[in-house]
Amino acid sequence: MIKQQTPEAVVAHMLEHDAFSRWLGIEVLDISPGYSKISMVLRNEMLNGFGVIHGGIAFSFADSAFAFACNNYNNLSLALDTAINFTKTTKPGDVLTAEATELHNGRSTGLYQVRVLNQHNELVALFKGTCFRTGKPLIP
Repeated sequence: MIKQQTPEAVVAHMLEHDAFSRWLGIEVLDISPGYSKISMVLRNEMLNGFGVIHGGIAFSFADSAFAFACNNYNNLSLALDTAINFTKTTKPGDVLTAEATELHNGRSTGLYQVRVLNQHNELVALFKGTCFRTGKPLIP
């Protein structure tokens, strides 16, 4: 049986052990069961060779929101399948917000959608992720 923890405690535990999300500069705005909302400011070292933010940064940002949403039940959940559509380029100084919403919460799988918006509330990317729930707690 998985010990109950608050979604906020689980995400705080995850961030404490997630150097990459900390490097991204992620700030947690809101957490609730099966939901997360985070933000970050894009920096120069995130540029690709075309002078815009590397797509992997937007993917990683959305993936962090996905992870925070699907793991905050304190049930270790791993990505089974993910996909992203990029709709707008971004540049240094842009402030992104990612909102992960649970579409399905099954015993062994979960389905999530993450909308990534810029500071003008324009859609930058749309991410979809399916997770596998291991039945193991993140926080024992």
